[in-house]
Amino acid sequence: MGRIRGTKPSALAAAISAFAATTTAAQESGWSYEATIYLFMPETETRLETPSGTLDGTLSFSDALENLDFAFMGALAATNGQWSVLADYNYTNLSFGNTAPGPLGGDLETSVKTQFLTALLGYRVHNDPSVKVDLAGGFRWYSTDTEFTLTPDGLPSRKSDADASWVDPVLGVRARFTLSDTWTSTAYVDYGGFRSGSQTWSVLLTADYAINDRWVLRGGYRYISFEHEIDGNDYDFDQSGPLIGATYRF
Repeated sequence: MGRIRGTKPSALAAAISAFAATTTAAQESGWSYEATIYLFMPETETRLETPSGTLDGTLSFSDALENLDFAFMGALAATNGQWSVLADYNYTNLSFGNTAPGPLGGDLETSVKTQFLTALLGYRVHNDPSVKVDLAGGFRWYSTDTEFTLTPDGLPSRKSDADASWVDPVLGVRARFTLSDTWTSTAYVDYGGFRSGSQTWSVLLTADYAINDRWVLRGGYRYISFEHEIDGNDYDFDQSGPLIGATYRF
């Protein structure tokens, strides 16, 4: 006796249905969302004070992609009326070499794994068709696993590492400028830490082009800095350079 086989929806169809339901629910609730994937191509500098001196590893912008082992960068934003929720996550894994500091010369190899997550709650304090300004407060979590291998000429190698994670409170302000029907610009700055031995701050400037109601292309410049005391030693990490990204609105 033959069996009648029912047709099951494919995984893709199920995902599309779930996404459509989520979008409809978001619209009905008054919330709107943005998801962004971006590529940050910075110059990187990381420093660590040690009993034998300061180790300083620098990766230029021109070598950033060549020395990049892995990276993921993305952001989410949700807005409802004057309120907004913002989250930005960045993971990078870099390996690069420099000339060793000091009179002995030699090589300094630097391996850097960093993660940081910024989460903010924003409130719109100025809203007109050309300029929108939000004040925001939240936190920035940072984690690093950095290893310096110093090999002076004719001497054995020695290693120093910075392996730690911490959280800093952050305050920021964001302004969005409407330039035309398709062009906007975003300026953002924040500062965090507010305590001895730990501080962070960042600047973001972008030009944004709306392809349609859903998709936006972004390009601009970012600077982000961290300073923290790890096991009694000063640790610094700075990145600055261009970024490009794409945003989907739903």
